[in-house]
Amino acid sequence: MNRSILHIHIPAFAIAVERLVRPELRSRPVVVAWGRTGRTSVLCVSAEARREGVARGMPLGRARDVCPGLTVLLPNPAGTERAGRLLGGVAARYTPLWEPPRPGHVYLDVTGTARLWGRAKDTAERVRREILDRIGLAGTVGVAGNKMVSSIASRIHPVPGIRDVDPGREGVFMAPLRVGVLPGIGPVRKRLLLEELGITRVREVAALESADLRLLFGRQAWVLHQRALGVDPTPVYPPRRRPAVEEEVTLSEEENDDARILGVLYGMVEQGACRLRERDLAPRKGSLLVRYADQREVLRGVTFSGAGAWDADLYAPLEQAFRRAYTRRVRVRFLRVAFTDLAPPTGRQLALFVAEPSPGEAQGEVIRALDRIRARHGNGAIQCGRTFGAKAH
Repeated sequence: MNRSILHIHIPAFAIAVERLVRPELRSRPVVVAWGRTGRTSVLCVSAEARREGVARGMPLGRARDVCPGLTVLLPNPAGTERAGRLLGGVAARYTPLWEPPRPGHVYLDVTGTARLWGRAKDTAERVRREILDRIGLAGTVGVAGNKMVSSIASRIHPVPGIRDVDPGREGVFMAPLRVGVLPGIGPVRKRLLLEELGITRVREVAALESADLRLLFGRQAWVLHQRALGVDPTPVYPPRRRPAVEEEVTLSEEENDDARILGVLYGMVEQGACRLRERDLAPRKGSLLVRYADQREVLRGVTFSGAGAWDADLYAPLEQAFRRAYTRRVRVRFLRVAFTDLAPPTGRQLALFVAEPSPGEAQGEVIRALDRIRARHGNGAIQCGRTFGAKAH
């Protein structure tokens, strides 16, 4: 059976959400940026601003030069998160297989639902109308046999509506598009294809010999060739519902000083570890997400011993993950730490005789004492030295 995948795309999602409560912003050039200084990067651009020459990642000062009538909004994470939940609620009415890869985007696997909702294209129109009527957000829905093609179809559509790619014609649809639409073809590889082989279109990548592709892309050659042909076997992953403890911080200023960022990270670990100890749980796995000022994200996974939830033990693997993740010369804006695979601490054993506490037990007593002080007087009552000067909100 051919798969039927829908991709909902709400362009400039953060701006579209803000326009719901501020109608005066409609039809005006708008951007979202952290702060209003000239050096801060533009994070989100409305269609009106894009037509004036403003682009995502552009310094705000340059954007104002290009578009003097520009309106600048600060991010509203709570509002976009709330709108994202409403989008997920609409998607869940049509299929249990829906995936929100990032704000303003949702995949739906509606394979086998024809008796309930009709053809995939008809389902897409129902979904689009319901989002518009219930939430007030106008978007585009791509319909195709896989996630990649449905996503590209929704993003190249110039106006809100439906873009349907017939089953078996994914390669034909992809052929005339520019190579930049292919996942995995970033600015560096795009420039390499142009300078080395003069390639600008997807059909030219699809026509390359395997040996030529391997010279350019190594082990990724086969995957990129399949994508150029319109092939993508990736399944739709439903939202995870595993128990987890998460901490996230938006830095008050974009930062590239390792010591200050690591100070913020340690403070996040302190708070997360305290919550774990309150529940008498220890993590075995975790992750660190680093979001740069230009909105690019890097995610790194970590493994913990599961022996306990002591600050220093949890921090050490996360510090290593940060050093693996932070490889660009771009300032950091946001951090998220997640502790997962939670279970009672391992290796516990009751003492048969009274004895002097081990170094680990002594450390535990100190941390528990700090927990009691913070519970009574607030998290700011006691601070670790490395967290001083770490600015976050």
